[in-house]
Amino acid sequence: MADDDSQSRQGKKHAAPALAPSIWKITAVAVLGSLLAQLDATIVNVSLSSLASDLGSTLPAIQWVTSAYLLALTFVLPLNGWLVERIGGKALYLWCFSLFTASSALCGLAWSANALIGFRILQGVSGGLLAPMAQMTMKRAAGDQFTRIAGYAAMPILLGPLLGPVIAGAILHYASWRWLFLVNLPVGLLALFLAKRFLPADKPQHNPRGLDWVGLMLLSPALALVLLGFERIGEHAGLVALIAGALLLVVFLRVEKRKAAHALINLNQFRSRVFSVASAALFLSNGVLFAGQMLIPLFLIQACGRSPATMGWMLAPLGLGMMVTFPSLGFLTSRFGERAVSMGGASVAVCATLALAWLAHGPLDVLVLLPALFLRGMGQGAVALPALSSAYASTEPRELPMAATTLNIMQRLGGPTLTTLCATFLDRMLEARVGHAGPNAWTLAFLLLAALHVLTVVAATALPRRAMASERE
Repeated sequence: MADDDSQSRQGKKHAAPALAPSIWKITAVAVLGSLLAQLDATIVNVSLSSLASDLGSTLPAIQWVTSAYLLALTFVLPLNGWLVERIGGKALYLWCFSLFTASSALCGLAWSANALIGFRILQGVSGGLLAPMAQMTMKRAAGDQFTRIAGYAAMPILLGPLLGPVIAGAILHYASWRWLFLVNLPVGLLALFLAKRFLPADKPQHNPRGLDWVGLMLLSPALALVLLGFERIGEHAGLVALIAGALLLVVFLRVEKRKAAHALINLNQFRSRVFSVASAALFLSNGVLFAGQMLIPLFLIQACGRSPATMGWMLAPLGLGMMVTFPSLGFLTSRFGERAVSMGGASVAVCATLALAWLAHGPLDVLVLLPALFLRGMGQGAVALPALSSAYASTEPRELPMAATTLNIMQRLGGPTLTTLCATFLDRMLEARVGHAGPNAWTLAFLLLAALHVLTVVAATALPRRAMASERE
């Protein structure tokens, strides 16, 4: 009897305490903000065809509506901790929501493609801070029990690719493209009210850390000029932009090398083979994800004549595939290792993308399209997390904050870079293949996307078999 009482007391002692209601309220607010930013990237990415038509723009030019947003998301990442230390977490969150909501209204009122791109940069600046702020807010609230609510932090990653195309398709079918942005107004106002009411107040730090402003000011225009130059490579202005961007990148690398640990990106991290390979895998996996989200909707609407609403539902299997994969990644990596899972996922994505290239060469077969999209989603969902785990395992604990910033920057840069590459290639092929026999422009564009997936497989092949076994080089 005494033994039973003792076991009962030990069970109660080791049982996880119930989470306070305030933690769940804070989690709900944080996830709402992160989901809003994730949805906005996905919704607009699948709507480029309608935007180009209504605003009288070319595909390479209008894709900057997506690329400018993704670049802005990337460049504000290093500002997150710096701003929190100066104005406090709650104040920064409220400012982000306010700017995101206001810039959404401006996007909805845009009068030209250039105006829309400019307002999307403002939207990306605020949206880029919402996701890391959400994770930090949840961690502060939950403390050691953060892992119990960490699954909710992944909801935007899971729901964005699933809900984004469906919402965009419905809006474009029944209303103007302007509602892609104006729909954010009531959600943003609700989020502002909830954040003001439920987020705990905090104070800025007295001795905030510094920021590599020189590196930030060099990297942002350098990459923008390189992408702009690549888009207009056939023009004199495009060549000038490409050269100027390349020179700025060279200066950036020299400055960062001298600053070492105080740099925006500590280049010494890339001396580790594992860290370098994982960074490449993250860059490529995020790039092909966003490039595919640009190409596939355009193909369904322009080449196959499907309505925006139908296109939205047809893309749902892509998000469902990712949702199926994410919960099983822990089991898969523990059983087969990070390298096998990441390489296997990338290989599945290659096969699914080749199926899309085959479909583009003939009449659309929905019975092939839907399983191909589902498999592509499954494969894409298995690539990034094992690579990220490998990169963190190769990093010394004291260097984790810098490593997290670097990996996030590398991952997010893949989106605008490969989206610009595929959009420019498709536009050139649509012009060049008119009246020509052989593979059409869409087939060639999907083959390019498949080739980029193959590069992801190559990068994943170089990962360590298991993250725990990786050596810190």
